[in-house]
Amino acid sequence: MDGVREEMEARYASGDVPWDNPLPPPELIALVEEMPPGRALDLGCGYGRAAIYLAQHGWQVDGVDFVALAVEEARRRARAAGVEVAFHHGSVTDLSFLQPPYDLAVDVGCGHNLGSDGWKLYHAELRRLLQPGGLFLLFSHVRRDGEEAEGEQPTHGLDQGAFLDLFSNGFHAEQIVHGETVMPNGRWPSAWFWMRRILRRR
Repeated sequence: MDGVREEMEARYASGDVPWDNPLPPPELIALVEEMPPGRALDLGCGYGRAAIYLAQHGWQVDGVDFVALAVEEARRRARAAGVEVAFHHGSVTDLSFLQPPYDLAVDVGCGHNLGSDGWKLYHAELRRLLQPGGLFLLFSHVRRDGEEAEGEQPTHGLDQGAFLDLFSNGFHAEQIVHGETVMPNGRWPSAWFWMRRILRRR
């Protein structure tokens, strides 16, 4: 995970942030239009575009990112937008500084950088923080068929089968939509996951 952190810190320091768009993805915009405001958590918030958009629509929002430069810029942008968002510099695998309950958790492109151990910690935090009936909305690159991680190291993309097996403990997959992400440096299979927090325990 340290290698991912160093890479992301370097990208933010150089301004190489191709996902820096004024608005969040249309999937989140559509969700905000149909879901009443509540308490939300933006995981891997970056410059805060999702968190700020949610706050502009009446949500109480916390954002978390492990890149200090991103968090500083997110705070600046929130002030410029005239909204209050609590941005935190920290890891999505250790959210002990946050207290439940949350109605919504959003991850747009953070989790697919985690290895299997990281995903276990991330899942445990979401189970603790999201209230029953709450929604976890995840966008992730997904691993190509036959591509495997080396040991516990993250690879480019989520292992969908392992993810769904892990999240079957406490969550129900309401919807999965597959697509493709096209960036200047390549293209990857990707997917949106709508995961509903349930009480059932495995």
